[in-house]
Amino acid sequence: MRPTPALVESLLPRDGVEYPQILRNEGYTWWRSLLGALFGLSLFVLLTAVISRALVTLFWSLTAADTSFARFYAESFAFERALGMLSVNLGLATLIPISWILITGVHQMRPRWLSSVQPRIRWRYLIGCLVIAVVALNSMLLLSLTVEPALHFGPQPGFWSFLIVIVLTSPLQAMAEEIFFRGYLLQALGSLVGTPWFGVIVSSVVFALLHGTQNLPLFVDRLAFGLLAAILVWRTGGLEAGIAAHVVNNVCAYVIAGLTSSIAALKAIKEIGWLDTVFDVGGFALFALLAYLFWTRLKLRRRVDLSAGV
Repeated sequence: MRPTPALVESLLPRDGVEYPQILRNEGYTWWRSLLGALFGLSLFVLLTAVISRALVTLFWSLTAADTSFARFYAESFAFERALGMLSVNLGLATLIPISWILITGVHQMRPRWLSSVQPRIRWRYLIGCLVIAVVALNSMLLLSLTVEPALHFGPQPGFWSFLIVIVLTSPLQAMAEEIFFRGYLLQALGSLVGTPWFGVIVSSVVFALLHGTQNLPLFVDRLAFGLLAAILVWRTGGLEAGIAAHVVNNVCAYVIAGLTSSIAALKAIKEIGWLDTVFDVGGFALFALLAYLFWTRLKLRRRVDLSAGV
């Protein structure tokens, strides 16, 4: 049997394009990008939730059948149980294969074009950005403690179980969100029009809105993170900086919450004050500046260069 060409061939982006418009390849049609974006958002809403709920049900049957399912279910999704956090993180991790399937099936391109314009993860830049994120974000946290109430340390009950889940799966969850929102969704929306700004802005707004009920300062906080991460992806040509900031922010936030109050309390936050937003956005902005300066030092590409090989 002769192999089907579609299974052995993949399209390449146009030479010289920036990351948000990688999907404007030789086979580009606007409806593919619109269809992919809508289909991806539908899968985000439905599939990640279904998988998380299925895992919670499985863990209940294996570990807590003597507890009512309704109670176990509520405590799990409130992050009062480490298995609930594990279920949610693994559900969100499915955004990685979802993104790969969309770029392969809808656009006939290889998933590696989601990583960067090179196209791969640029590991030296990613590791450097992780270090920068730890310094920048936690420096701003320490600065905020000079004007906000001091933290009182004392691990919550079951902290060590949560710590294992955080260390092993929170980076995966954060990376999955970046691959989907700053990767596939940014490319799909960015390819709809001639300017990358459309994809940067719309993908960031969608990212903030999908975080659920929130007051205006919290929405602005999440929107600012999405915008800064998306701009970094555009200007540096890859996902590395966004992944680093998201991973460090989530891991540190949950670990600190588990050591000072509770992870459930952090999960339940729907309102913050404007001062919290200023410090959060300030930390993200400081990280963005340092990550961009590090990128310039490494002299990495921000545009596709087919002559360099793929």
